Amino acid sequence: MINTGKLAGRTVFITGASRGIGKAIALKWLLQKLQSRPKLPGTIYTACEEIEKAGGKGLPCIVDVRDEVAVRSAVEEAVKKFGGIDIVINNASAINLSGTESTDMKRYDLMHNINTRGTFLVSKECLPHLKNSNHAHILNLSPPLSMKPHWFKDNVAYTMAKYGMSMCS
Repeated sequence: MINTGKLAGRTVFITGASRGIGKAIALKWLLQKLQSRPKLPGTIYTACEEIEKAGGKGLPCIVDVRDEVAVRSAVEEAVKKFGGIDIVINNASAINLSGTESTDMKRYDLMHNINTRGTFLVSKECLPHLKNSNHAHILNLSPPLSMKPHWFKDNVAYTMAKYGMSMCS
């Protein structure tokens, strides 16, 4: 599964890549992941092993995308190992599908700090390296902005956090 297309030889910095869509993307390109959760299968290390078995190269870093120092360090590690960054995929996200009255502020803050702030921070720290690439892209795994009431009626806090990611685009 070695990438031989337009992205061959490109460095892709991905957040949230130990499982799900992030891992599927990482199996073609670079790995970057927030801390693993013990109840869910897969870790940054097992995902990296899969990437390397498939012929790719990975860099498993435990990074809290809310932590400026940790993000900066992971970006520096990636640049040191791979020579630069060509593409950033902001996939890391916190989810809580609850109504306004049952959304506690700790969960609200977590979603906004990971989804919106994390996306902004990772993009900001990668930007100087993207400017050196002849194929610079940032992809945020977030929805198109829509003010239709059905997106807000059941889980406004989560929708706001995901729309914050979209606004970073």
